[in-house]
Amino acid sequence: MTEEPCQCSDCQRFYKEHDRLIREFPTFKQQQELNWASIQSFRTLCTKVTDELQTQLSERESNEDNILKEKHISDTDITEALDELESVNAYLYSIEALMEKIFETKISNKIESKFKEISNELAPDPLNMDRLILNRLFHQTPDSPDKKNIN
Repeated sequence: MTEEPCQCSDCQRFYKEHDRLIREFPTFKQQQELNWASIQSFRTLCTKVTDELQTQLSERESNEDNILKEKHISDTDITEALDELESVNAYLYSIEALMEKIFETKISNKIESKFKEISNELAPDPLNMDRLILNRLFHQTPDSPDKKNIN
């Protein structure tokens, strides 16, 4: 028995993004670069937010009289977030170390073309005319799952 993919909105958004990334970055090298850039941008953002929160916390500690009126984020929330972000940054450094190993892998142009071929099978262009026609036909079929409960 095959398991159907989840239809919740979060999963649907994930599937859509997954397919888009395969379509837009269909080669091994492009996937390497995409993943490296993604990890680096995530690490940069987490580091910057961590720095800002640490600065905010230390400023509050030095200006305790003013913080009663200006608290938007509680000290407890900041401290908990800092702990979590430090863990995230540690994980990102670990992923970065693994990605460096992946970057050592080089493949031939013939294999890159196989990546492109497979990417078209995995994530066909949703605006491709053949796919649009097929989707339209499917949605007009009276025995399709979305048509059964109309009556």
